[in-house]
Amino acid sequence: MLAAVGRVVTVRIGLVAAEYNASVTEPMRERARETATERGAEITTELTVPGSYDAPLAADRLARRDAVDAVAVVGAIVTGDTDHDQVIGTAVASKLADVSVSRDTPVTFGVSGPGMSGAEARERVDKGAEAVNAAVEMAQLP
Repeated sequence: MLAAVGRVVTVRIGLVAAEYNASVTEPMRERARETATERGAEITTELTVPGSYDAPLAADRLARRDAVDAVAVVGAIVTGDTDHDQVIGTAVASKLADVSVSRDTPVTFGVSGPGMSGAEARERVDKGAEAVNAAVEMAQLP
């Protein structure tokens, strides 16, 4: 249920941010906060997780809360010497979609990667803004 403040409906967002690749995820988190303010949404809870792989459990916990209308997830999965980034990216995307559907709460995907370098990921810090924009839009769907 969206929170009504006066006549304005405020979307309450839970934000999950990965610590791993902090040079990417911290600016993503800041863009998420800025965008929430610009959109008139409120980030009611922020959870920090070690890495993107850990985000689905945190997203699920936030999606269970009555005071959260949508969950935005930010993280960065960069390429390495193996296909590990592909495995992590596929698992995270799948599980976040599962949380969204099973909890009937929008969970948005602001994760850059896989398949990119750290420099490429740093060029995509607007994924934080995109995740919040999508969370607001999805929370307002009938």
